Amino acid sequence: MKIFEIREMSTDEIKKRIVEDQKNLVDLRFQQELKNLTNTAKLYLVRRDIARMKTILKEREIQEAKNQKANK
Repeated sequence: MKIFEIREMSTDEIKKRIVEDQKNLVDLRFQQELKNLTNTAKLYLVRRDIARMKTILKEREIQEAKNQKANK
């Protein structure tokens, strides 16, 4: 998932996607341990997507805090 795609999503959508991807990551780890995972790059990609989404959420939190501070 590209960063601009994540930025277009709402905060709620991002949070839901993070939960889904974390569950998917657990499943992929189990598959890897059982030697059923053929494409190990999926682990890397899912972890990176989760990190990107968390980064965008944090940026939004910081921006909201700045806006609230400026309004006071």
